[in-house]
Amino acid sequence: MNKTVKPPRKFSACPHDCPSTCAVEVELSPEGRVKRLFGAKDNTYTAGVICAKVARYAERIHHPDRLLHPMRRTGPKGSGQFARISWEEALDEITQRFKAAEAANGSLAVWPYYYAGTMGLVQRDSINRLRNAKGYSGMYGTFCTNMAWTGYIAGTGSLTGPDPREIALSDFVVIWGTNAVATQVNVMTHAIKARKTRGAKIAVVDVYRTETMKQADIGLVIKPGTDAALACAVMHILFRDGYADRAYMARYADVPEELEDHLKTRGPEWAAAITGLSVEEIETFAHHIGTTQRTFFRLGYGFTRSRNGVVSMHAASCIAVVGGHYQYEGGGAFHNNGGIFKLDTSMVQGEALHDSQIRKLDMSQVGRILTGDAEALMGGPPVTAMLIQNTNPMSVAPEQELVKKGFAREDLFTVVHEQFMTETAEMADIVLPATQFLEHDDIYKAGGQQSILFGPKIIEAPGEARENLYVVNELIARLGGAPLDSHEWSAREHVDWMLQASGYGGLERLERERWIDCQPGFEESHYLNGFGYPDGRFRFKPDWLKVPAPNAGPMGPWQDLPALPDYWETPEHPSAEEPFRLVTAPARSFLNSSFNETESSLKKEGKPVAMLHADDAQQLGIAQGDLIALQNTRGEVHLHAAIGEHVRQGTVVSEGLWPNKCFVNGNGINTLTGADQVAPFGGAAFHDTRVAIRKLSN
Repeated sequence: MNKTVKPPRKFSACPHDCPSTCAVEVELSPEGRVKRLFGAKDNTYTAGVICAKVARYAERIHHPDRLLHPMRRTGPKGSGQFARISWEEALDEITQRFKAAEAANGSLAVWPYYYAGTMGLVQRDSINRLRNAKGYSGMYGTFCTNMAWTGYIAGTGSLTGPDPREIALSDFVVIWGTNAVATQVNVMTHAIKARKTRGAKIAVVDVYRTETMKQADIGLVIKPGTDAALACAVMHILFRDGYADRAYMARYADVPEELEDHLKTRGPEWAAAITGLSVEEIETFAHHIGTTQRTFFRLGYGFTRSRNGVVSMHAASCIAVVGGHYQYEGGGAFHNNGGIFKLDTSMVQGEALHDSQIRKLDMSQVGRILTGDAEALMGGPPVTAMLIQNTNPMSVAPEQELVKKGFAREDLFTVVHEQFMTETAEMADIVLPATQFLEHDDIYKAGGQQSILFGPKIIEAPGEARENLYVVNELIARLGGAPLDSHEWSAREHVDWMLQASGYGGLERLERERWIDCQPGFEESHYLNGFGYPDGRFRFKPDWLKVPAPNAGPMGPWQDLPALPDYWETPEHPSAEEPFRLVTAPARSFLNSSFNETESSLKKEGKPVAMLHADDAQQLGIAQGDLIALQNTRGEVHLHAAIGEHVRQGTVVSEGLWPNKCFVNGNGINTLTGADQVAPFGGAAFHDTRVAIRKLSN
């Protein structure tokens, strides 16, 4: 009897905006269709595990609603009325309209706009080569990392840290400000391994009882934006009870005595009043840290998306220094490994053509920019033409009422290169069909782990979908941008050049090995040769404006930043009129606005809800499932109530970037979030929003 032989699996890398950047194996049908994705077992970080939404990727890549052909708008903006055109027609019209915008208001009138719909360094970042070749307006990327990276680097001096696989070697794993079950499942893989093999305890610090917290031994539900108060109290106890490693700090830190004196008034009673925790909870947590040398702090992004997020990250990162945990395998604090790779992307981005004098517009303020705010426009000309790749600002950007108004302008020519008809694509004049990650070549670096990975083209794209690089190269050729050798390179040529220029040996090596482990040795990873500052010392007292982090100059109320770790109350603190703090947390089955088009993800998530504490709901006369309004000065969102004990009183949580149409009044959750710039270098405070709540008639 003949046995059916399964085709061998293909290898790739997950392209989505998740720190895990999993190494994946792709199972294809005999007809060449994607069946299912698996985590690569021999990648020691992925360890055979990927999230359920990526495992079901066949549903997304073979989705019947994929965009297949270029289209031109035929009805009003937002009407969804388009007619099919050819690629030549589309590119010719884009060229003509971009040239017209430049002739009328100069090159700054054109604004290429992108973010992290793919994390591939070629397909994501090539749009900057078009920008630099033409002298178009720059973009300051502020959606995600600014506060987290600045706060972490403020102390360490570099965006590096202990090998994240050491979580499995820890005796106490602290997962702080991230719902790892939903957003980076591999953290849980290694934490659970530590529990099984070492008897390790797991603690989770977050603003509601997440699925990650449900798996923890210690769960600390704090009020949003109060992380620094908890961190200060923990350090107070370490000093008070003799757990602080004074010898370690004398060698590796800047002002330990000044910090100790500062923290004397910031004990557990002080922090309990701020965080909502009990004194006993704080004492117990600190005792575990103080008595466990191998304490590993996995510091996430979520808790930094507040107006005091930079201060919170810095304060949390200080604990591992006070306790001396970096000295031990399985100990220390880790946030992101971006500083270890040192990949040369200069040809992808056309850095030789970059003009540092050109304005960099804040992507979070796209609503203000498109509605003519002079300050947001930095005193320059209006934006009258845009190319948008890898992001969906009509859903994900703050201040959605302004965003909608801006994209509705008839004098704004918008090109959207997308995989699905998103809310932003619906507002476009030209829509171009885009490939997904298995349909093009790219290279990835894993911020949450240590690998450089290659993602080869495995299947053909449907219809006339084209990769981002094709669009960029074609537009440069038509628009006549400043010359550069790489304007005509393929993705494989870019990857090969990047690897060779960075000392990694070229694409042939990466294809053969599938990934390159870049994790430095123990002493370097644990800063035992010194931290990233010239004097090798960790900064308890950073000079905030000299933090070696990505920045565009001082922003927000940077003068008010505390000199030492401290609780810094945010300006959008709940008020009598808007007494609740809204947190817009990620959903397990979505990733930003990706996957919210797939049937299985929509089914698993159900519908948009607002999580309320039972006592708050009772006071407002709201019952389970009631239709409610969240409102503030920026707008109003209608969704349903989910009542329980998973949040603290005064906190409301809405999970997931749902399609706007899923909300009862058609307004997405970012209608409520603000785009004011966060100190010291900007960023969007998505989890720091003051709202009022009222019951609506069902």
